[in-house]
Amino acid sequence: MGETVTAERYRAFGEMEARGHSPSYERLCVGVAADAELLAVIDALPAAKRQPNLLLGAVRFLGGPVQDYGEFRAWTLEHWARVSSEMLARRTQTNEPGRCATLLPLLARLPQPLALIEVGASAGLCLYPDRYRYRYDDGPVLGALGPVTLTCRTSGPVPIPERLPSVVWRAGIDLHPLDVTDADHLRWLEALVWPEQHDRLVRLRAAARIARAEPPRLVQGDLNATIADLAGQAPPDATLVVFHSAVLPYVPQPERDRFAETMRALPARWISNEAPIVLPDVAARLTRAPSTDGSAFVLALDEEPVAYTGPHGQFLDWLS
Repeated sequence: MGETVTAERYRAFGEMEARGHSPSYERLCVGVAADAELLAVIDALPAAKRQPNLLLGAVRFLGGPVQDYGEFRAWTLEHWARVSSEMLARRTQTNEPGRCATLLPLLARLPQPLALIEVGASAGLCLYPDRYRYRYDDGPVLGALGPVTLTCRTSGPVPIPERLPSVVWRAGIDLHPLDVTDADHLRWLEALVWPEQHDRLVRLRAAARIARAEPPRLVQGDLNATIADLAGQAPPDATLVVFHSAVLPYVPQPERDRFAETMRALPARWISNEAPIVLPDVAARLTRAPSTDGSAFVLALDEEPVAYTGPHGQFLDWLS
């Protein structure tokens, strides 16, 4: 029964998430889904450690092949002790600064200045929306000269910002924060970028340079155990914004419910950017399906959906 569930998980990842974005990951995941021997060793891991991204990231982190399925299979089985050790020790902490392009229209509209808390911050690269440059469609570039330009295609009445937000305080929460000044941590972040997405890798490295110049404050801990205390440390004269992207699927449902209750009680604005099924109260308020991509996230402000977004910040489909 476990192999069947894991097989479907890998097949869905390959055919729905990787297709059109990473041909090699599509090939590998479809191959794993039909490989009883590999499924058996994956299913010997705890359920939370069987994720496709975690397996693929661990193999790449260790220098394994990810282009040909036969080579990938042989190498992974031969080095399974090392691969599984990395999977048990690490998490899928994809830190995609491109998501800032989908958050920016909301951040720029809130009363300034802002105090930011990111939940599931990884290395904190999304805590610098005021340090990146942005270009929506073929419009002008927004922001000062810098090493990172985030591009985003749009549809619908997107309120394109005229200026960047003013951020006076920033902090993040993560169970296992990553340190951008640590070469091993940065190499893990790079291993989580899909093979064909060279622009994302360039962007990650450039964003890491920005973060290294002013390392973010990252608090290690469970989101529910730390959010209220950290929120209380934000400057009172700034608008407190708590945000998260692609984080809550890794949180058990009872803890998600508790987090939602906490957010409703905090004196903060709450920006969520998650898959539609993750926050049912947000999904119930959607007025239409996404017009661009079936894997789209839902961007919401205080549980009110405002747009569909690309998982890596590649598009913004605003709701009317």
